[in-house]
Amino acid sequence: MKHYGIHAFLSLFLFGGGISAGVSAQSADAHVAAAKTAASEAGLFDFTTTFTSVCRETEPGTQGLGTPEEPDDFDARPIPERAEWYVEPERVFDNLYNVGTTFHVYAVNTSEGIILLNSGKDYSMDGVVEGLQAVDLDPADVKYIVILAPHDLHYGAAKLFQDRYGSRILLSEADWKIIAATEYVPARLKPRRDMVVTDGQQLTLGDTTLTLHITPGHGPGSLSVLVPLKDGNEQHLGALVGGRDWNYLEEGLHYFSSEEEAVRTWRASVSRFRDIAAQAGADVLLATRTHHDSTDGKVLALKARGAGAPHPFVNQNAVGRYLTVISECMDAQLARRAAR
Repeated sequence: MKHYGIHAFLSLFLFGGGISAGVSAQSADAHVAAAKTAASEAGLFDFTTTFTSVCRETEPGTQGLGTPEEPDDFDARPIPERAEWYVEPERVFDNLYNVGTTFHVYAVNTSEGIILLNSGKDYSMDGVVEGLQAVDLDPADVKYIVILAPHDLHYGAAKLFQDRYGSRILLSEADWKIIAATEYVPARLKPRRDMVVTDGQQLTLGDTTLTLHITPGHGPGSLSVLVPLKDGNEQHLGALVGGRDWNYLEEGLHYFSSEEEAVRTWRASVSRFRDIAAQAGADVLLATRTHHDSTDGKVLALKARGAGAPHPFVNQNAVGRYLTVISECMDAQLARRAAR
């Protein structure tokens, strides 16, 4: 009887574990289905590309790892041809421009100067400068640069702006620490420590006030921004999300104690920012990469826009749907890990 009890206990324990794993797998499938539903919409606001990227099953510990095209030696990396990263600048709204690079650098034009959202890579700075000039903006008027995440594609040109034009650089405390700690990016490209963003901080320049929120997960202190936008007599509010995927490690540094913590943190951040954006009435989704949200298609539609036609970037549900896709995919990733 005694041995029978032990075997029965073990059987129940193992069988229970099997049930738990099965439930977790089913839960992951349910979250993937919910994400796919949120992503799917015909036209310019279909987020299937983001769904496919963020919901895909990955090997544990691989998120954030470099590719063969990204050698360990920063200075040995291949510099792509200009045609591969340069884009013609576009006025997206009356006061918002995408300037110079597929790693989106947005210029917010105010009555007293320019706020850049990201700076682009070091080798793309001339493209950003030329992009500003092409839309009749003076690079010397760049007063602030808000860096959304501590990766060189976001801040690579920041120090050059800092040195050449005296631009002020803003990051969260956590991301300033990451930039200081990474040995991958050479010191010559690291901006001098400057302004530290706190959660919910407002940045006012002239007639424009941006609201900055700390949304960790893509980076330890990645930022998401609410941007007032103008389209003729209409007022809109853009939500620029500071990333798309979670990152456990990047450029040789561990951002979180575990990959699961990174996923949980990013899930909490996007869910929180979704609520913040909804309460604020955000109706324009802005992305840091062209393939995150069909930006190229929206720009083409903008060029073809007729007088009085709706603005192709404006959509009341896009911000919430996009963040729901990411949130549900993070739940799916957590469920998969629980099932392993």
